[in-house]
Amino acid sequence: MNFVILALDLQSETPIYMQLRNKIIEGIASKELELGEALPSVRSMAADLGVNMHTINKAYQLLKQDGYILIHRQKGVVINPDGMPAIDELYTANLREQLRPFISEAVCRGMEEREFQLLCKEIFTDIKS
Repeated sequence: MNFVILALDLQSETPIYMQLRNKIIEGIASKELELGEALPSVRSMAADLGVNMHTINKAYQLLKQDGYILIHRQKGVVINPDGMPAIDELYTANLREQLRPFISEAVCRGMEEREFQLLCKEIFTDIKS
């Protein structure tokens, strides 16, 4: 679980809870975190990162809501052992909405479509490998 702790940027404009959420999802995607693997408790993670427990709880609640983790009273927090949520219309619509500003900015800065596609492919390959 060290990859999550080392990768957080406390000076970033991205809220810590979103950074943590995103890093856990990336860990699942890259297979650094396995289905059914336990994550630290809210209290433990907060102590390790030196942040408020509410910050960790917010990240965990978002991950639970999206189906990436399960929170058990006895087992604690675990990566969903039944697998990840499927792609559906809502996910596709949200993805489109989130990508739109990035693509718009790239176009404004003069990036060509092929260059953007190559960048996406590079990131995709990096996560999958």
